[in-house]
Amino acid sequence: MKKISILGSTGSIGTQTLEVVKNNGDIQVTALAAGSNIALLEQQIRRFRPALACVWDEGKAAELKLAVADLDIKIVSGMDGLIQAAADTAADIVVTAVVGMIGIRPTMAAMEAGRDIALANKETLVAAGHLIMPLAKKKGVRILPVDSEHSAIFQCIQGVQRVSEETDRQIHKILLTASGGPFRGRTREQMKDIQPEDALRHPNWSMGRKITIDSSTMVNKGLEVMEARWLFGVNMDQIQVVVQPKSIIHSMVEFEDGAVMAQLGTPDMKLPIQYALYYPERRYLPGERLDFWKLGRIEFEKPDFDNFPALSLAYEAGTAGGSLPAVFNAANEYAVSRFLDREISYLVITDMIRAAMSRHKIIENPSLEQILETEAETYEFLKNQYQTEHSFD
Repeated sequence: MKKISILGSTGSIGTQTLEVVKNNGDIQVTALAAGSNIALLEQQIRRFRPALACVWDEGKAAELKLAVADLDIKIVSGMDGLIQAAADTAADIVVTAVVGMIGIRPTMAAMEAGRDIALANKETLVAAGHLIMPLAKKKGVRILPVDSEHSAIFQCIQGVQRVSEETDRQIHKILLTASGGPFRGRTREQMKDIQPEDALRHPNWSMGRKITIDSSTMVNKGLEVMEARWLFGVNMDQIQVVVQPKSIIHSMVEFEDGAVMAQLGTPDMKLPIQYALYYPERRYLPGERLDFWKLGRIEFEKPDFDNFPALSLAYEAGTAGGSLPAVFNAANEYAVSRFLDREISYLVITDMIRAAMSRHKIIENPSLEQILETEAETYEFLKNQYQTEHSFD
């Protein structure tokens, strides 16, 4: 039996991971962690019987403890609880599907404990890739990507015979695909009155609220560019975003000889989740298959950097490196939260990212503490600007 811990079990990736567990029957869930959705978490606990469960909210954790008092399970809370769920159980692999930089500490704790990582929390590498990748090498743990695009790249690279560490240099370019989101083809003027319910209607994928908003602004693709840089050991200028509206090609790799390998499939997150959990084995996955006769053709476009400037800002942050990617991510998290609460307009999301980046003095090689301080400082800057000057309206 493979043993796994899932951080973010009540979210989109977490619930689909548990579907994969249910479909296969040979995975034991050792720990589950969630934010505040204790109703769903209780159902998951009763179905999968983990030894430990974490709820971020301490009050909700107390409620859950009472609700599952008939079961032999330990209930913990907060960051300490999240770290326990990541590192203190018998898991072979930890699925990190929490949203935001909150995932950095438990991911590092899991790696210190020798656990492999099925990585769905892209912010971990965006903000702390310079800490995560050396730690993975030191501890001999694998980081297996769960994002569909990074899983696709990872799968393409498996087609290259690795005879030495120099093999990675055979990658000439990563072609990172994007659907373009629900507002592809619109101008900024046409997007000024967009409401949260509009941005939450993704044309292809079923995802969590925050990542769906990020997809609509192209922030998500910018985060994926920065993540790919660390996962695959390439430079930022070796990563090219290609818009492929149907989300059939999940990403491609161009090698030094000009050959391009692509991974195709229906837009189903259970495929990369299952691949990460069972790598290098492939297993049957129920679901729709590609029908190329019906598909007919696949179209490609250049990304629209003018009307979706967040992608340019991501390249700027990733190229500069240091603490600037943490600012990009923190500013976006703050802005998306305010947008979902209807406190700012849609276009202000990118304006906030730009403002936070422009005033930040880059720390070249930040420690984990400095990364988290940068996050807090970015939140404080944007909060003060929004409340006192309304300079983003």
